[in-house]
Amino acid sequence: MIRKLFTTHVTLSLVVASLLVAVTTTAHRATASTNPASPVVQGANIGVNGFFAADKAQRGRTVQAAVVLDIPRGFHVNANKAAKFSIPTAVKIDAPKGLRVSPVAYPRAVVRRLGFSKEALSLYEGRAVMRFNIIVPANYQTGLTELRAKVTYQSCNDEVCFPPTTREVKLGINVVGANESVKRINGQYFGR
Repeated sequence: MIRKLFTTHVTLSLVVASLLVAVTTTAHRATASTNPASPVVQGANIGVNGFFAADKAQRGRTVQAAVVLDIPRGFHVNANKAAKFSIPTAVKIDAPKGLRVSPVAYPRAVVRRLGFSKEALSLYEGRAVMRFNIIVPANYQTGLTELRAKVTYQSCNDEVCFPPTTREVKLGINVVGANESVKRINGQYFGR
C-alpha cells in the first residue's frame, strides 16, 4: 500500500514538472514574440484621421471631407492604383441614409523602384489626402450626423511590406439650416 502511494506520488510529481516546463516554454515564446529585440517586424505607425472643410454642414449644400494618412519617414503605402500583387490603398465611406457621397479622389502617386521589386511601384509617402464630397439634401434633419470611413492600406519600407491593415475613422458634423453661417476650417487639407 505504501509502495503504491509512493509510486502514485512520484508519477504525479513528474506530470506536474512536465506541465511546468511546457508552460514556462510557452510563456517564454510569447514574451519573445512581443519583445522589441525579437525578429518579428512591425509595420509603420500610420496616422489615419478624417476632416471636414467646414465647421458645419448646411442643408441643401455640399461639404468637402477628407481622410488623411500621415506616413512616417522611411515608410510608404501602396497607391490606390497599385502594381500587380500589391494591396491598394482604398477608402470606403458609410454615410447615414439620405446623405450622398461622391467618389473618393486619391492623390497623385510617387513612382519608385525599390530594392525588393523589379518594376516601379506607385506609392504614397509623407501625407496622403483622399478627398470626397458629402451632399446634404435640403430636407435632411438638423443635428449631429456621423459618417464612417474604412481605410485599407499596406505599409512597407524599402525592404519589406507588412500585412494589410483596415482602420475605421468616424467623422461627425453638425447639420444646420441653409441660412446658418458656416466657417471654413482645415485649410491645410482643402486649400485656403
